[in-house]
Amino acid sequence: MGSLGFWRLAQADPGWIAAVDPDGTEHTAGDLLARANSLVHGLRALGLKAGDGFCGLVPNGVEGLALYLAALQAGWYYTPVNWHLTGPEIAYIVSDSEAKAFFVHERYAAEGARGAEVIEPERRFSFGSIEGFRPVAELIDGHPSTPPPERTAGATMHYTSGTTGRPKGVRRQLTGLDPDDSAELMTFLHGLFGITPGKPNAHLVTSPNYHTAVTQFGGTALHMGHTLVYMDRWDAEEMLRLCEKHRVTNSHMVPTHFKRLLALSDEVKRKYDLSSLKWMIHAAAPCPVPVKWAMLEWWGDCVYEYYAATEGGGTIATPDGWKKHPGTVGSAWPISELLIVDDDHEPVPTGTPGTIYMKMAGLAFEYKGDREKTEANRLKDHFTVGDIGYLDEDGFLYLCDRKSDMIISGGTNIYPAEIENELMVHPKIADVAVFGIPDEEWGEQIKAIVEPADGVTPGPELAEELLRSLEGRLARMKWPRSIDFIAEMPREPNGKLLKRKLRDPYWEGRDRAI
Repeated sequence: MGSLGFWRLAQADPGWIAAVDPDGTEHTAGDLLARANSLVHGLRALGLKAGDGFCGLVPNGVEGLALYLAALQAGWYYTPVNWHLTGPEIAYIVSDSEAKAFFVHERYAAEGARGAEVIEPERRFSFGSIEGFRPVAELIDGHPSTPPPERTAGATMHYTSGTTGRPKGVRRQLTGLDPDDSAELMTFLHGLFGITPGKPNAHLVTSPNYHTAVTQFGGTALHMGHTLVYMDRWDAEEMLRLCEKHRVTNSHMVPTHFKRLLALSDEVKRKYDLSSLKWMIHAAAPCPVPVKWAMLEWWGDCVYEYYAATEGGGTIATPDGWKKHPGTVGSAWPISELLIVDDDHEPVPTGTPGTIYMKMAGLAFEYKGDREKTEANRLKDHFTVGDIGYLDEDGFLYLCDRKSDMIISGGTNIYPAEIENELMVHPKIADVAVFGIPDEEWGEQIKAIVEPADGVTPGPELAEELLRSLEGRLARMKWPRSIDFIAEMPREPNGKLLKRKLRDPYWEGRDRAI
């Protein structure tokens, strides 16, 4: 193996600026290495062994990065938790992941403390001050910052929302590899896009670090020797300013970012020097063809796209590949295979839409504690997330429809079943359906259709009351943006909801694939 991977790079050049916090604070690789090492010593003293895991409810920045690097060299699973979640939702993940420690930033003290009730007080740690939590400084106090012995590769375990409304942890077998070799293997991902290692390179973290892709792309860039520049809250002009200031070469984005950037005035767009941009990668939601053309015209041939899932596998569309096949999400990665099948699981001809199955060499996974769900989504050694698409004669994939119900708003997956379950318990609701409707800025917004209980008057007051009932039970990003009322919900005699009947009028004349 060569000399890639954060730990090797940090030992060779401890003065390299490895990360820049949202407030502009710069952290050297040596400092970050010392923090990650101390965390390993402290958590081992707490009793954590290889194969154990812990959770972090932390904003973008060096705190979460140190937790990630500690796990990756000690054989632990690190689960970053979505900071929009409420206490009970957080508690579910801490408990389900069998976390042996829980780190919370003081910014999320209120919901973090509610979520921490499922773990012993001595295993709760805070960045900043939170009542009932031990400061992280106390965990690492008296422990050395030297490399820990018996290092072994760990992994992240992200939670992906289940269609039943309960998220599932995507857990891969630990490889048992040396962490340095494992980190070097991770850089294969960036190799697919032609990204080069070493200085001067900077990766801009534009989205929350609890997303799988954000962790993957940021972590991999670090292992290639790139400086990570963190944004706290995404803002279009601030992104351009940071790209110029730090000579950013690569980033990971979603189409909602593009729409906001394109809405800037020509004067603002011209103000910043973006000549450093080389690999601006986007995914997570279909990008409208005109938006993509506009970005390529503005930024040049540095806009790359891919399609993949937390579970693995995927496609890649280079700028050139996309221009020749506008609207595609790309062709299969060298280590990935695509299979498009009909309802009988038989392969379909070129150009015919079917369910997309993917396979990634050597990367098996299972949904933690849910073998049934794992098996249900498998076809031999391929898996699906339920998306519909087709391949053209050159092997380029096009998406037609998403999982029948999933809503993608601003690049975030939102599952209607979870929202329906929370609303359904309200005494004034007889029946409810939730789905996505078009939204120029976010791609989709959440719409709820409610059949009121007998004797209940529909109207704005009822809508307001129903939304307020979600307070503290469901993250606000999952709240319906609007509620419409219906006299009777369209259901088949067997009880199956005909959601398409409700959804289609909102999408009339529009293609849901864009």
